[in-house]
Amino acid sequence: MIKAHTPYLDYLYLIDSLRNYASPKSKLTTMIKSGEVIRLKRGLFLDSEKDYSLKTLANKIYGPSYISFEYALSYYNLIPERVQTITCASYAKNKSRRFDTPVGSFLYRSIPRAAYPYGVTRLEEGNNPFLIATKEKALCDTLSKIRGITNITTLKISLFEDLRIEREELSAINIKDIEMLEPLYKKKVLALFLQYLHKEVALA
Repeated sequence: MIKAHTPYLDYLYLIDSLRNYASPKSKLTTMIKSGEVIRLKRGLFLDSEKDYSLKTLANKIYGPSYISFEYALSYYNLIPERVQTITCASYAKNKSRRFDTPVGSFLYRSIPRAAYPYGVTRLEEGNNPFLIATKEKALCDTLSKIRGITNITTLKISLFEDLRIEREELSAINIKDIEMLEPLYKKKVLALFLQYLHKEVALA
């Protein structure tokens, strides 16, 4: 019934596509109740009959944003756990935002505006494009949110005991990318991370 080429639909498009019904709003309500259309949040819907990607949805539910933090670390196999909530980075927001939808949960945390544009890549899942941090950017985003890291020792505890970063994977990251990103956050923890990489990983 919905002729859109995309499964991601906004309210105005849906109402316009249902304009031949006596009450487009009532028809939309019926479609939501039947499961034909899934309401994700105010103004955003999903055509359940089409293939969709949760990663693409993450970019659409709240923006500007890209996938990062623990979900990206898991995606790149830097941490062993599978992360259920899709964690994302945004900027210029005063607080974290969480959206629990019928198809999944999405968490958005703010990073400095200066750091936001860098280290983000566009990938695809099927025909669904999405934005995700590179390995290096996801590490920087994640570490920038961890409090209590004051020296190399506490950094290692956070990396290898708390986050359970795989040491072998860490040795494969691009240190030059970290060098570029580090000053954009203005966080001591990232200066420590770069120091650690130069002293231990680069020489491994």
